[in-house]
Amino acid sequence: MKKDIHPNYQPSTIDCACGNSIRTRSVMPRIQVDVCSACHPFFTGKQKLMDTAGRIDRFKKKFQDKIVGAKKSTKAAPVSALRAKAADMRKANLQALRDKVKAEGK
Repeated sequence: MKKDIHPNYQPSTIDCACGNSIRTRSVMPRIQVDVCSACHPFFTGKQKLMDTAGRIDRFKKKFQDKIVGAKKSTKAAPVSALRAKAADMRKANLQALRDKVKAEGK
């Protein structure tokens, strides 16, 4: 193993903003954090649940008159003459191929 390339792994203290202190080992002697498991709402059970359904209803109620949507047409789009002609050509070619195969007796 090479000498003088590895960091110094030493006892370390993690200090939280709430005053909690955790002793561990790290390459840094002291680590400062804002939240820890002692003060985080998820771990303490004081987490607030968001009422997303109520928020959506309030949004719709607030903006129901202001929302303008484009109405979609119920009419079928007209088929261009070229597409219709190409479809007819494919049908004619397919029928000619069927007649040829039928004439050969396969």
